[in-house]
Amino acid sequence: MRHPTRRRASLSANLKIGAPRRCCLSPKEEEGYIPFAQEHLVKQWGSMHNITDTGLDRHSTPLRRDQYILNLNVGGRRFQMACRVAAKYPVTRIGQLALSTDPVKKMALCDDYSVPGNEYFFDRDPLVFHYVFHFYRSGVMWIVGEMCPANFMEEIEYWGVHLKYAQRCCRILFEEKQDELAEYLKVQRELEAELEPVEREEHFEGKFLGELRKAIWNLIENPYSSIPAKIIAIMSSVFVLVSIVGMTLSTVEEMQHKASKKCMELVETVCAVFFTLEYLMRLVSTATWRQFLRAAFSAIDLVAILPFYVQLLFENLGEGDGDYHEELHKMRSVGKLGKVLKLIKLMRIFRILKLARHSTGLRAFGFTVRQCYQQVCCLLLFIAMGVFTFSALMHSVEHDVPGTNFTSIPDAWWWAAVSLSTVGYGDTVPDTLLGRMVAFGCISFGIILNGMPISILYNKFSDYYAKLKSHENETSGSLKMGALPRLPPPTDFLREGDAGQKQQHGSVTCLFSWNPAWAIARNQPPQRAGVPRGRALHP
Repeated sequence: MRHPTRRRASLSANLKIGAPRRCCLSPKEEEGYIPFAQEHLVKQWGSMHNITDTGLDRHSTPLRRDQYILNLNVGGRRFQMACRVAAKYPVTRIGQLALSTDPVKKMALCDDYSVPGNEYFFDRDPLVFHYVFHFYRSGVMWIVGEMCPANFMEEIEYWGVHLKYAQRCCRILFEEKQDELAEYLKVQRELEAELEPVEREEHFEGKFLGELRKAIWNLIENPYSSIPAKIIAIMSSVFVLVSIVGMTLSTVEEMQHKASKKCMELVETVCAVFFTLEYLMRLVSTATWRQFLRAAFSAIDLVAILPFYVQLLFENLGEGDGDYHEELHKMRSVGKLGKVLKLIKLMRIFRILKLARHSTGLRAFGFTVRQCYQQVCCLLLFIAMGVFTFSALMHSVEHDVPGTNFTSIPDAWWWAAVSLSTVGYGDTVPDTLLGRMVAFGCISFGIILNGMPISILYNKFSDYYAKLKSHENETSGSLKMGALPRLPPPTDFLREGDAGQKQQHGSVTCLFSWNPAWAIARNQPPQRAGVPRGRALHP
């Protein structure tokens, strides 16, 4: 049986690199000397102003093993990284810090520096740097889905790490989350602009009759400001409905008599006068005319009253000119004028859009259409493709059948549009077997096409309607929400900390420390936040 060999004692077991030798000490120093003492670990705080301190003697400073190690303090957590590891990525901030020999440039790369401890301080998020640190070890940037994409991108851009170093699967998911966040923020900004009032209270300050104009504006524009404002809003909606009903009844044959016609004209006149007064009150009381004229509701109000006055102007011009020599010319003009008047009268139907001012559902529907215009345009494109395709197929199959209605492709457009919408009036039907097969394909395509955008539009409409309704409740005072108090951020968390446990990974060492300022800010008991020994660095 082989006996274990005796371990040979090292000739320099009691020597430490950079430590003074015992034989070189004076009698007083030898008396207080303690072998293997770690007094060099107790470091005093030093900052950028110590770098030019003449009291530090370079020749008296012992040579230490960590001269090729970067000591990093990020948000109160300590990290150690070999310079040769950081130098693999010279474009990054830590890589430039490892390769740079100019002290001024090093100071520009960090937030603070401790000369005795040779420690660089960064006032950044230590959680994100945890994954940046792992990137220097492995060459792969890991992305955690729970992190905010905007905050994560801001942090890695600060450290100079590009997203291309991440795995393809993580990068795809992260970019999708970025797109979703950008779309959500875009919708939120547009929704806030939609909910933002045209005029604010500060706009009336310093204006001529500012208080009076402000009171009139709230009376007309803000129904939740007072009871008279609610009454005016209800009256406006009632006049819109009466105007639409009057325009509809004026086309009935029984209402074409002279007495009924005068009654309808009287109703139209009263409604037009009310809409005119409402528009003038808004125009006079507004604080910014340019913004008021560019508003969508202002254009709707103008369209609501414009047909009445244009019709009145044309009728007065027709009655004033009775020259016999121009009778034929005037008959032609009256014929053209009659068509114009019919078109102008038809424009009164747009008064129903005035209800959107006081209807949350109509506003949500309009906002949904504006936000989903890409989906709507795509749907219209698919419908057009289906109409042209199936109309051409139906014409090629049915054009030889005697007495067919598919005499040309444009004649088959109506049939294709009706079939795609799954309405099926039955006024035009195919006669051959191939024609019926084409019709079946057209109807099936229409069913699939109509079911695609319904869920998207409905979900967005429900979301926008809920947000508009919530804003309406807040404005009316039924929903009171108070601001939650915020905790003050820690102000001196970089200079406090207790060294945590130490995890060795080859040439790279990570030191985590507990931050007492964060624990105080969160009213939590002091705890050590570190990686247990034997655990992997990344979660």
